[in-house]
Amino acid sequence: MTTKIILAITLLMYAIIASQAFMYMLSLKQVQLNLGANSYTEIRKLIDISMRASFKYVIYAALLANFLLVLAKVKTPNSLVFITATIALVALVAEILLTLKGNLPINDVINTWSADTIPSNWTAFRDKWFTIFQYRQIASITGFISLLIGTVFGTK
Repeated sequence: MTTKIILAITLLMYAIIASQAFMYMLSLKQVQLNLGANSYTEIRKLIDISMRASFKYVIYAALLANFLLVLAKVKTPNSLVFITATIALVALVAEILLTLKGNLPINDVINTWSADTIPSNWTAFRDKWFTIFQYRQIASITGFISLLIGTVFGTK
């Protein structure tokens, strides 16, 4: 029963993480690509402030729950739940590293811009942010789908 509770918590946290990736695929990326420099900078700053304030708790909870799930299933390394939880954990670590080493440093640069100091090559920053985010999307969706497979096919 404990493993099922941990799996449910991990899946819920992962669903929140993957929802960001799905929303960018559905509309948020296209919306931001259609914004001018000032609007893009303003929305990027506001999103960054909000995400830094709350999203880290989702990441921490997902990381802890996913680690506990792998630990709970380590005695059955051939089980589907162990395998899919391990894949999800690796994907989550990749998501975190891409965020810390890729998107957050770009956000830090964008956060220094004012309406008068937006560089002429601002789209290069935006494009680089989206390229890194696409890798994060792959990681988060892979981890989420892996957990779904473990939940649906690996539990009784």
